[in-house]
Amino acid sequence: MIASRIMLIMSWAVTSLLLLATNSRTQKLPTRDEELFQMQLQDKSLFHDSSIIPDGAEISGFLFRDTPKRYYFVVEEDNTPLSITMTPCDAPLEWKLTLQELPEESSGEGSGDPEPLDQQKKQEHVLNELGTDLYSYKGNDVESYLAPNSPSGLYRLELISTEKDTNFKVYATTTPESDQPYPELPYDPRVDVTALGRTTVTLTWKPSPTISQLQQPIQYCVIINKEHNFKSLCAVEAKLNADDAFMTAPKPGLDFSPFDFAYFGFTSDSGPGRERTSGAKSLTTWVSRQMAGARRVDLQQICIGNKNIFTVSDLKPDTQYYFDIFAVNTNSNMSTAYVGTFAKTKEEAKQKTIELKDGKVTDIFIKRKGVKFLRFAPVSSHQKMMLYVHSCLDAVQIQVRRDGKLLLSQNMEGVRHFQLRGKPKAKYLIRLKGSKKGASMLKILATNRPNKQPFPSVPEDTRIKAFDKLRTCSSVTVAWLGTQERNKFCVYKKLVENNYSEEQKKREQNRCIGPDIRKKSEKVACKYFHSHILQKAVTTETIRGLQPGKSYLLDVYVIGHGGHSVKYQSKLVKTRRSC
Repeated sequence: MIASRIMLIMSWAVTSLLLLATNSRTQKLPTRDEELFQMQLQDKSLFHDSSIIPDGAEISGFLFRDTPKRYYFVVEEDNTPLSITMTPCDAPLEWKLTLQELPEESSGEGSGDPEPLDQQKKQEHVLNELGTDLYSYKGNDVESYLAPNSPSGLYRLELISTEKDTNFKVYATTTPESDQPYPELPYDPRVDVTALGRTTVTLTWKPSPTISQLQQPIQYCVIINKEHNFKSLCAVEAKLNADDAFMTAPKPGLDFSPFDFAYFGFTSDSGPGRERTSGAKSLTTWVSRQMAGARRVDLQQICIGNKNIFTVSDLKPDTQYYFDIFAVNTNSNMSTAYVGTFAKTKEEAKQKTIELKDGKVTDIFIKRKGVKFLRFAPVSSHQKMMLYVHSCLDAVQIQVRRDGKLLLSQNMEGVRHFQLRGKPKAKYLIRLKGSKKGASMLKILATNRPNKQPFPSVPEDTRIKAFDKLRTCSSVTVAWLGTQERNKFCVYKKLVENNYSEEQKKREQNRCIGPDIRKKSEKVACKYFHSHILQKAVTTETIRGLQPGKSYLLDVYVIGHGGHSVKYQSKLVKTRRSC
């Protein structure tokens, strides 16, 4: 029968090539156990890395550049539907499908007698004949060959990659109608952009009929990158896996020296005197080169279930992105690509630049994660520029450029003084970026004629310490750190409810609000204080006249030249209920 002839030829093709390569002096080859071979053919996992394509399973393969590869597929009966789908991954492929002509059935078939070597060579020669060309393709699209009535025979698939080493996937079946492993696309397979912002893009697409008609589990995967659209999910996977240096098989003589193969346990043709370190160095160089390429990968994959609308966020303004949608059959893990799209996010809203006047304090408000630009252009030549910044709430990011050159970039909070090198007729651009936690408030002053600084200096630790052992029913004693400069300190108290929380306290932590807004009844005392020895710059204050068992919010303000003040961190204290 034709089926047994095909099986016999496939067996001769595989076994003869292996045995001839290992023992050229062998004159006889053993016959094949037909039942065992049929059983192995049905077990598709055994052929994952062979030249035989199993019926109804997708297999993966690897091609070296300019090195052809052949695969075979068996059709046992005439008038059989045949479908072969080729999926290139990260490089275009050239592939051709031919129907192999079969020889007449030999007399020794099924007899159990060994076949002569010349007979096996003849069968091998048959496999190398051109056969009948059925289909050919060149490119990187996912392409299929479909024939509703195919003759029985041996089908040969020849592949080659002329650009680079690459991966691919191939799927063949004689029951395409019932299999349908690839999700079906809707009549309109395009991906549409329905909303476009500075950092977001909203995508929609029509659902796959595979969900509604075949009731198969489908999920959609969204691919975002800045380079190009992808035509297959395995191309995406190849890009994502680029950070694995050993996923790309190296070529002897190109990526590895002979010693590198000895390094991995292979026989080396090099002499015994070769230095080991040279091989290790070559290996390190190759891995570094692979990893350096991997760091350039800028691609994101998000699988979102079966919903067909998705908003991509955290994009960069004024940047073009490419978007692809893949429908993935979660049972077979096989996928189909929608027609991808691309879009350019909107430009970042142009910020109004605030002009700073020399020596004048300017109040700045920045919304959460917002950005403000300030400009300072001294009217006279100068050798240095002083920048005084008081961040009233959370930390902010500050950048200063002089005529486009970056001079300063750091996160800061509290009070900071920056001295920058000047330049005649220089212009300074200051960029302030707000905190992710909430809105930011700042006071800022720029000058090229520094004298007395506008904001008082404060220690790094601006906490107020309360002494529990000195706490009574009507008084509390607190302490705080000072500086080497003589400053005026004012202490204020405020009666609050006993359930006053830390969260409420945080809301009152605007360190730019001065004592001028406080009630006169809340003022405890003011005093001047400093110490030339920084370790001794500590002062205490006892607040009296308090009510028993009550909570108070204590604040310390340090007043600078010109009346500008800085508030220490508020302290919540409670008097004893009974004494």
